[in-house]
This record gives sequence, C-alpha cells and structure tokens, in this order.
Amino acid sequence: MTSFLFRDQPKQTEASALTAFSQNKLNRLTEDRPEGCLEDALSADEVKFYAFSDGAAYVSDGTVLHRRDAIESLNPDFENATLLGWNDQGQPRISITLNPSEPQKEELDFIYARQIYADIALPEETLGELAQAASINAWVNNSMFCGACGGPTVPKAGGYHRHCPSCDRTYFPRTDPVVIMFVVDEASDKCLMGRSPHFLPNMYSTLAGFIEQAETIEDAVRRETLEESNIKIGRVKYHASQPWPAPHSLMIGCYAEALTTEIMFDKNELEDCRWFTRDEIAERLKSSEGEDRLSPPEGAIAHRLMRDWLDM
Repeated sequence: MTSFLFRDQPKQTEASALTAFSQNKLNRLTEDRPEGCLEDALSADEVKFYAFSDGAAYVSDGTVLHRRDAIESLNPDFENATLLGWNDQGQPRISITLNPSEPQKEELDFIYARQIYADIALPEETLGELAQAASINAWVNNSMFCGACGGPTVPKAGGYHRHCPSCDRTYFPRTDPVVIMFVVDEASDKCLMGRSPHFLPNMYSTLAGFIEQAETIEDAVRRETLEESNIKIGRVKYHASQPWPAPHSLMIGCYAEALTTEIMFDKNELEDCRWFTRDEIAERLKSSEGEDRLSPPEGAIAHRLMRDWLDM
C-alpha cells in the first residue's frame, strides 16, 4: 500500500499559493535593469513606496503602500532606496527606509510585516509585495559596508545589488532557507507538534529550523527533528513554500515520516512536544485566529501543513 506521503494527489490549487505573502506579481526585471532605472522610478507620477523604520513597516489609513507626498516629511533615504519592480500597469514600487524624528515616530504606526498579514486586511498581492520590500530593506540596511574591506557600498541595478568601489566586490540580496516539517507517525495516524516559549498560551505548531551549509532539504528535516524531539525521520516529501519577511527567509514546508515515537525534546528550544490525533488537530484549527488561538493563523505555512494533512 502506498503511503499517503507519496501517493499522487489530484490536481488542485498549488499549496504555496494559499500561504500569506505568496501573491507577488511585480515584474522585477532583476537581470535586465537599465542604468538610472531607480531615478526614473522615483520621478514617476505613479510611483508608490513601502516604507520602513527599524525593520517595521509604516502603516497609515490601513495601508502599507504610500504616495511620495505621504513620506517626504519623514526623512526618507532616497539614495539607498530599492526598486522592487513594476506592476501590470507599469507603475513602479519602491522599498525605502524612513528616519522620522522621535516625536514623529511616537505618533506613527510601524508594524512588522509578519504581524500585518494577521492583523490588517490587505490585498494578497500587496502582502506579497510587502514581503519582498521588507526582506530587501533588511538586507540593504545590513549591507551598507563591505564585508571584506569595510568600505561603504553603493546601490546598483536599482538597489538590487550593492557594490564596493574600494575592492570591486558586488553583493546580492540574500534569502535564508528554513525547513518546517509536519512529522507523521503513520502507524498511529498521529502528528508531532511542539510548543516554543514565545507562543501564545496553549498554542502548538510544527517544528522548524534553518538549513545549514552543504545540507539538503531532506537532511535538514531529519537533523532538526532529531535535535528538537529525538524522533528519527525516514522519508521526506516537499509540500509547499512561503516567503517569510523575518527578516528574509523562505519557509520550505515538508511532510516527514516518523521512524520512532519516543519523544525527548530539547528544553532549550521547546516548552513541550507531543503527538496529536487528527481530531485534536481539527479542533485546534477551529481556533486559529485571535489572541486565544491554539494553532498558527490561516496564511501561515504551518497552518497549511496541518489543514492539508486532514484533507489527505
């Protein structure tokens, strides 16, 4: 009998498309940007900005996308802005850092992108663009100086590259891959869930961890699960991915086959880790919104992994 992890699934909506931050339709033209494209975009009448301060997005009147006149009084850093791309009407979108005065900042709303999708009703494409903007903004602010010689870097290709004139090195935006795994014991039809200290009370979620250098996705799933729970993993199957602007990660969602069941969790990483039945997961998914939620909110890839397991 073929395992549910590996049998063919009927045609359906791609699972990644159902996660928050995934619907970014901008034409980035990252390999074909003419000189002066950022300057042209900054002077365009229809240009709009995603603006950040200390990594948090500026929110005004329920939106994160602003016209130039809405940010000009907040000391925007136009020199180090980044051209994200153009929408299907050819309108440029730009990520920019604001440096408001302390009195200004106290009166303004700045919210981290990973909180916005759960708290503010925004169009899916806007959320996708916001994830790109937040990720590139974090990278730019950490790449102002060359890691080799220490010299100041300058933006190229509309801000999508940073170049060091002193030693002629070029730096490119980074994405940090993270595995997030839904571990299943098929014999008992139960799944493994953990609880981190920073979670809301009584909330559990899937295990996750960064992929290390020279490591495959599958081996990262096996290593992280073993380190956090002492559960050995056999087969691993990719299911979906999600851009995660915290600050610039890609969550790689997988289903994993448990070969053992005795849990000894890492108390430095987790407060608890245990097996859940299908019925328990179904009940938890009914409470996935608000401050009393028992599972990750809809839009999170962990929620997607849980929901899709129930449908298998």
